[in-house]
Amino acid sequence: LELVPTEATAPAVVERVAQFGRLRLGKGIVVANDVPYFVGNRVGVYGQLRAIRYFTDGDYSIEEIDTLTGTLVGRPKSATFRTADVVGLDVLKDVADNLYEKATNDERREAFQTPDLLDQLVENGRLGAKSGEGFYKKEDGTIKSVDPESLDYEAPAEDDQIDVSRFKQAGDLTARLNALYDDDGRAGRFFRETTLDLLAYSARRIGEITDNPADVDRAIRWGFGWTLGPFQTWDALGFERVLDGMRDEGLDVPEWVEQMQQSGDSSFYHTEGRTREVYVPSESGYVGDPRPSDELSLANVKTDRSNELWTGDEAALLDLGEGVALYEFRSKSNALGQSVMRGLVEVIEQVENDRNLRGLVIGNEGKNFSVGANLGEFGMAAAQGEFDQIADALEGFQTAIQRVRYSEKPVVVAPHQRVLGGGCEMVMACPQPVASAESYIGLVELGVGLIPAGTGTMRLAALADERAPDDHPSHIQPFLRAFFEQVAQADVAESAEQARDMGYLPRNARVVMNDDRRLYAAKEEVLRRSNQGYAPPASHGEITALGRPTRSAFVVALQQYLDGGFITAYDKHLGEKLTWVMTGGALAAPQAVREDYLLDLEREAFLSLLGEEKTQARIRHMLEEGKPLRN
Repeated sequence: LELVPTEATAPAVVERVAQFGRLRLGKGIVVANDVPYFVGNRVGVYGQLRAIRYFTDGDYSIEEIDTLTGTLVGRPKSATFRTADVVGLDVLKDVADNLYEKATNDERREAFQTPDLLDQLVENGRLGAKSGEGFYKKEDGTIKSVDPESLDYEAPAEDDQIDVSRFKQAGDLTARLNALYDDDGRAGRFFRETTLDLLAYSARRIGEITDNPADVDRAIRWGFGWTLGPFQTWDALGFERVLDGMRDEGLDVPEWVEQMQQSGDSSFYHTEGRTREVYVPSESGYVGDPRPSDELSLANVKTDRSNELWTGDEAALLDLGEGVALYEFRSKSNALGQSVMRGLVEVIEQVENDRNLRGLVIGNEGKNFSVGANLGEFGMAAAQGEFDQIADALEGFQTAIQRVRYSEKPVVVAPHQRVLGGGCEMVMACPQPVASAESYIGLVELGVGLIPAGTGTMRLAALADERAPDDHPSHIQPFLRAFFEQVAQADVAESAEQARDMGYLPRNARVVMNDDRRLYAAKEEVLRRSNQGYAPPASHGEITALGRPTRSAFVVALQQYLDGGFITAYDKHLGEKLTWVMTGGALAAPQAVREDYLLDLEREAFLSLLGEEKTQARIRHMLEEGKPLRN
């Protein structure tokens, strides 16, 4: 959210609106000067139009440019042209036309003149996604791109693609950016030219659109979804190297950057202790760029190695201060493999036994909280017939999840973005999680031919019992059926609010609108519960399992779905395994059972399914293709 105070705006008003935007709307705040299109659009649209020119001038294909301006360089998958289609080509043209008209003092004003192709597409009503065609059009299941001469849509030819596999293999984002910058081929040329031009343009805008380079970075990260803003990218590539490149390209470098170099300053950002500082030209030096006091950054915590209390192969325990520790997953995609789950048990015991620690947060700042259990581990072990090892690992997984719930000190799980499978089960087990509003939580195991077996199936059966007005089976069954259907369909909540309704978050779970506040709020929740004299929840005791009558009703429903062509025969088989566990196995009638009874059924069903070829095929397909197989 960009705020533009005028001379008549009281600072208190700016602060109040900023607080409302940050806390209630979940927005990052950038204070901008009153100039055309402020900060984000001024820089972002400039960069987008420059990239489009490489296509309209005939140098690169649409597919090449979107490959080189997407996830490879830490930007959204929609990259340049798909983003334009989603925004609307008419909207992009209006913004560009306004910038050309209003930004009369911009030395690169001509860059906002829209290419003839964009004008033609808008004139013909090809406005992008909202009209069904723009730069791209989907025909007969094939995504085609527009030919700039004929305006026909054509499937990409082989020479329209660019091989970037070696850049992907370079490592993290900084390594990929440097590999592209060093490349002598077409990919490197495009990246260097567009990047150097954008960074020089961004530097020349300092003092006009905002005084602080960090505000440009924030506006581009938050507004355009880039991982690194322009000045962060400059630092990642090397201050001197980029400056030399700009001079070689004949780009105008603003005086303040030259002064930085003359003063011996070689980066826009540096860190003093836990405080990040940014070079601000109007101050002729570095000034603090602190986060708001109610936000918490693990990156800052990790600048001090003494904050690392424990380190495992794929996880670490960090000291957040005030007696609160945080368990951070560090596995690929934050998958919950055996190493992560063993570490979780170990650190909970460490927290319980350390008189200086008051509780634990489980959270991270990765792209997703967790995509679930490590399928590769289970799939490989199953293929090798190591089912005893799998059984031990599964029991260990359940034990770790139960320790989250029944720890003697408060454990607060802080999910964000995708929270799937075992990650969902961890959240469900937590008595009081703190979730980002943008949390997409669900039990998706049936998509890979399994059932939730990390306490998730048991917990839904218990929750159906809890939500029913009494223990009468007819009152419990509607709740259980709703849970059964959402797991059978691998439904994922579209928000934290919906996750409450689906039973994946407690009704009283705290939801934070601004994800930058999530870990801070989770830490505060640990302290609050500790201050109140924390006691773990009592074991659920007895759960009313509904037995054969309800199981039979669910099986009839599955048969109807099969007869209607909505599911496959194997989907029906999986659904029957799920309902077997949810209703208490071989029970002939409703009966009260303990948690451990249902956990045993979870493991038995999971192991049984893992031994089946069709489940193993689903797992292989998910690992290789990244999407579920319906067999």
